[in-house]
Amino acid sequence: MNRPSPAIVSQDAVRRLPRWALLLLCVAYVVPGYVGREPWKNADLASFGYMLSLLDASDWRQWLHPTLMGMGAESNALLPYWLGAWAMQLLGPLGVAPDFAARVPYALLLAGTLAASWSAMYLLARHPSAQPVAFAFGGEAEPRDYARALADGSLLALIATLGLAQLSHETTPALAQLFFGTLVFYGLAALPTRTVGASLALACALPGLTLSGAPSTALLYAGLSTLALALPGPTHVPAAVRRGALWLLPALMAACLALALTLELLHWDVTTWRNRWSDWRSLGRLFLWFTWPAWPLVLWTLWRWRRQLLAPRQQRHLGLPLLIASVPLASAVTTLAGDRALLLALPALAALAALALPTFSRGAAALIDWFTVLFFSGWAIVIWVVWLAMQTGVPAKPAANVARLAPGFESPFQWPAFAAALAGTLAWIALARWRTGRHRTALWKSLVLPAAGATLCWLLLMTLWLPALDYGRSFAPQMREVRRWVGDAPCVQVHGLGTAQWVGVRFHGGWQPQPAQGPTRCPWLLVDVDAQGSLPAAVDLNDWALQARVRRPTDDNESLLVFRRVDGR
Repeated sequence: MNRPSPAIVSQDAVRRLPRWALLLLCVAYVVPGYVGREPWKNADLASFGYMLSLLDASDWRQWLHPTLMGMGAESNALLPYWLGAWAMQLLGPLGVAPDFAARVPYALLLAGTLAASWSAMYLLARHPSAQPVAFAFGGEAEPRDYARALADGSLLALIATLGLAQLSHETTPALAQLFFGTLVFYGLAALPTRTVGASLALACALPGLTLSGAPSTALLYAGLSTLALALPGPTHVPAAVRRGALWLLPALMAACLALALTLELLHWDVTTWRNRWSDWRSLGRLFLWFTWPAWPLVLWTLWRWRRQLLAPRQQRHLGLPLLIASVPLASAVTTLAGDRALLLALPALAALAALALPTFSRGAAALIDWFTVLFFSGWAIVIWVVWLAMQTGVPAKPAANVARLAPGFESPFQWPAFAAALAGTLAWIALARWRTGRHRTALWKSLVLPAAGATLCWLLLMTLWLPALDYGRSFAPQMREVRRWVGDAPCVQVHGLGTAQWVGVRFHGGWQPQPAQGPTRCPWLLVDVDAQGSLPAAVDLNDWALQARVRRPTDDNESLLVFRRVDGR
């Protein structure tokens, strides 16, 4: 069946996006959020706590079952915690702070995700079925230049996606899953042309997904890929490569299953069927904002390339991203993972979004540009105005809102953060002026502004607002207040604390928490305010005197009761 490509692209439209500009954009996106902040509650701080617990492990078997307060991690992950602990062991002797050392491998995972996503789209765009229509007298885009332009567009679409920003800058298993999931995407995309590299990528990615708490995803990726290759019919994968893959993928699937069963990692939190409209509405809202602005472009791609969708095995540039995205999308619907499951779909959705670029009209591209300029410029202005209010008290209303949400917070002026924010803002102004001017059309230009705007807002939040965010999302302010009472006590006993609170006491307070019912006798006892009812069953209240109630400045529900031992023994 003849299925002509809807892409009509000239050589002039695939001009090269300067590598220095793309690299600078990636650096500006990756680095903020990893530098200069405290561990944040809840998942970020809890994961850091499991890494700290590995440093205290006296037996290698404890590395196979990380625990906090005697409880294992909810995600059943191992490798993400190992990476953080190894980084602290390696960088600690050099004087690097433990929390920053733990974030270093995660920053590399995010950078690797961006690189793997670009490479996967580049290889898919080189596929003959993805190429634009050949002109009668020549002048159509060269395959290599066209593939590079689409890969640039895919990377820009990924950076622009709203759901990527926070979760990709937390030290949680979700980021490791994202990296290894994207590596699976690259490995399958590279299989027909770069067989050795693809095999190595898959051999690393599928076990990596298993050890990162997503064994079911690894098994589904391997199983679906095997099925797609085993089905009879024409395919663009060479016969020899196909036969080798039909040995490799089942072997990796068996290895992942054995690994998951041996280490007790196989776990599937299937949710009950959503039988209420509110449940589906919440899920729909999550899909809409988390994948914005990729999902409108994905829908446009599916419409314009609809004829090619009839043969997804032959149209690898469509079939493979759909396969990669389908597993996390289904997981988000059927499990309790929610946004962290949906995160794994973003690279494949970005690839599909990039395929919309060669089908856009000039008017549609201009509409995207002007909407993006107004949207991100408006948010940048809001961030700057609120920062100015935190510094000077003017305008009064934003200053009053900050004082209400973060009582006691005093915003420091930080020259490096201010300089970075100012440089990012000036770069955005220059880019917006250039993009909305009269210039020759380039395929990637419609996604430059969304990616740069998302990067700008993230940069401003992680520089101008970072002290306020640390104040609101860290346990450090509360622990400083607790220290005024406890001082340099050798230890503290705790009761009713959650995982994040327990890690906050250890890391920010500097004490090794001991259970209230344990044999250790400490002079101080910290009790979560919601656990007062069970306290008499844990300790003899005659031995303790209440000294203070210390609240988190931004959440009174996480107050701690500070007791001092008075029995004199």
